[in-house]
Amino acid sequence: MCLLLGATGVGKTLLVKRLQTILPRRLSSRDGKGDLGDPPPTRPTVGTNLTDIVAHRRITIRELGGCMGPIWSSYYGNCHSLLFMVDASNPTQLSASCVQLLGLLSAEQLAEASVLILFNKIDLPCYMTIEEIKSLIRLPDLIACAKQNITTVEISAWKGTGLSEVLRWLEDTHRTNG
Repeated sequence: MCLLLGATGVGKTLLVKRLQTILPRRLSSRDGKGDLGDPPPTRPTVGTNLTDIVAHRRITIRELGGCMGPIWSSYYGNCHSLLFMVDASNPTQLSASCVQLLGLLSAEQLAEASVLILFNKIDLPCYMTIEEIKSLIRLPDLIACAKQNITTVEISAWKGTGLSEVLRWLEDTHRTNG
């Protein structure tokens, strides 16, 4: 099981829908690229969404709404991987996201989970650079102190930038972690 977590409005639902769109394209073309078309409509998730991504094996992604932050820990059991999404265009939300991430990294049930931090919305003109974000949340220190294996990637769920890297990470992580 893969958990997809992040604050409200960071793009979690769009990410899952785009991953479902990009996978068939990647399997049917040599380079996996091509126009993804207009982004599908989304609504804020209130509760949880389960989505299966089937590549080399079935990967179930459980997306939890940002408003469910206080009870995320109820879903940590059987979590092999964690996608944590941050809105790179919203500096006022960054400190709250950092607090959420610290809570996730310190949770005993997630000590063995692989973590992919997604810096989303890099297509917007007001996005913070990865260097700015890493500095503001002291990411090198977080990575050095965390028990988990942490990877980061910049994405645009809206345009599809970086999604093939996310899919590759999911495949690699679930190939080894089951």
